[in-house]
Amino acid sequence: MNVTTPASGSADRRAATLVMACLGVFAAYLPVTTVAVSLPAIQSALGATTAQLSWVQDAFVLPMAAFILTAGVVGDVYGRKKVFQAGLLFSVAGAVVALSAQSVQVLWIGQGLAGLGAATLLPTTLALISHAVPDHRERGKFIGLWATSLMAALAVGPIVAGVILDHFAWRWIYLLAIPVSLLATVFAARLLTDSRASYGRRLDWPGQLTATVAVTALVYGVIEGGADSFTAPKVLTALAVAVVAGVAFVLAERRSDSPMLDLTLFRSPAFTATTLVAMIAFLALIGFFFLLSLYFGMVQQLGTLQAGWRMLVVTACAILVGGPVGRLMHRVSARVLITGGLIVVSASLFSLTGVGADTSFVSLAWRLAPLGLGMGAVMTPMTATAVASVPHHLAGMAAAGNNAFRQLGGALGPAVLGALLTTRALDSFPAHLADAGMTGAAGERISTAADQGGLGAVAGLDLGADRGRVMGALGEAFLDGLRLCLTVAGSLTLLAAVVAVVLLRRPRGAGAGHTQVAASGGAGGAASVEVVVEV
Repeated sequence: MNVTTPASGSADRRAATLVMACLGVFAAYLPVTTVAVSLPAIQSALGATTAQLSWVQDAFVLPMAAFILTAGVVGDVYGRKKVFQAGLLFSVAGAVVALSAQSVQVLWIGQGLAGLGAATLLPTTLALISHAVPDHRERGKFIGLWATSLMAALAVGPIVAGVILDHFAWRWIYLLAIPVSLLATVFAARLLTDSRASYGRRLDWPGQLTATVAVTALVYGVIEGGADSFTAPKVLTALAVAVVAGVAFVLAERRSDSPMLDLTLFRSPAFTATTLVAMIAFLALIGFFFLLSLYFGMVQQLGTLQAGWRMLVVTACAILVGGPVGRLMHRVSARVLITGGLIVVSASLFSLTGVGADTSFVSLAWRLAPLGLGMGAVMTPMTATAVASVPHHLAGMAAAGNNAFRQLGGALGPAVLGALLTTRALDSFPAHLADAGMTGAAGERISTAADQGGLGAVAGLDLGADRGRVMGALGEAFLDGLRLCLTVAGSLTLLAAVVAVVLLRRPRGAGAGHTQVAASGGAGGAASVEVVVEV
């Protein structure tokens, strides 16, 4: 079977598509770090527990993971331009709801709507690029700029939040998304050319329902298990539902003649590798941003803007290497770039286990900078390889699948690492209180408050002259949990590097600078093609 691609569009059309795709992914990811650095302010204003704060993050990321595949299919069937504009309007709706939230539960709803918007924007922006730029060499440069825009949103978020929180209430962090998304909607109507899949696709409702249930139950079980106990009936039930729904999803996709995610894509080692790497890397990265914001607020007692400048070290370094890496992809294999980047990220995470309550900005910066450099080296080749490792007509599905697993990792990040942090910190908190001289009834009262309301509840207690000692003990307990989380995140990133080394190996017979990949063609997987993609 021969794989044919549409003729390249005009330079103006490609440029317009790139601009809109970059603006779309910027709008999609802007809430991630904007909200992350604002968590202490949100917790203080709304009286949220640590578990509820995890849901503030996951209420956004969870819909991204659950609906991103469906959004890709809807774009293929009804037109990517329409879905792109719908995603921007969902982002506006989410920002409006969050802006008016008076409780953490309403904030969850706003975050969920914004997450739905991001779920539609991510696969659509990549599909628009893939359609406008069929040549994989040129497409790699476009995807590099797309990934840079994603990292730019992560970089700008903390600064925007810091400036706003220095002068206004926390809710105004959502204001910027409204004009940006509305302007993008207007410009998209004029600049974008609509496109659909060149082969027949239909909505896959069994796949969508089972995927949504599996992802939601899994994340819910992890968050509630960390906040309560992993042996609690509701947690065991949620995890069991996740397993059953996951199996049902696989069966539904295998039987569907128009699957939401063609499981034969995983016959491509390159696609499998980049998908696993995306999930593990974002579990560590988004979970790390969640922990880092709490560290700056609860341990170092920094303002949001001060925390934002420190987090900017990570994202600025990622942006710095994003462009050069996009150009290096045709000279250095994806295996080297991805593996090397993950090893650097892992080393950075392990080095951060040495931070303390009084760690200076300089001492912190040299640990954070490699994290950004490593992620910048991973992002572009990871996405480009996933898209290029399958036939051109399946590129949209591959992009959506890669993004779905990336967002699943992003949803699990705050949940898994937040659960580990809470469990370890609460276990060690009484001992640190005793070391600080807080024993007897006073120490018991404080420990009980932490057990019932989370670590953040301690700051709201009337501690009087003992506040300094108690907050010092709280900081030490938090650092115990942080070090455990960093060790786990660093180990997971090393595991992702091993996956990249094993699965991105160049088969015999492949030319220099190329990887030969077998992949299934067609929606039903009836035909097979062999394509050669440069990685």
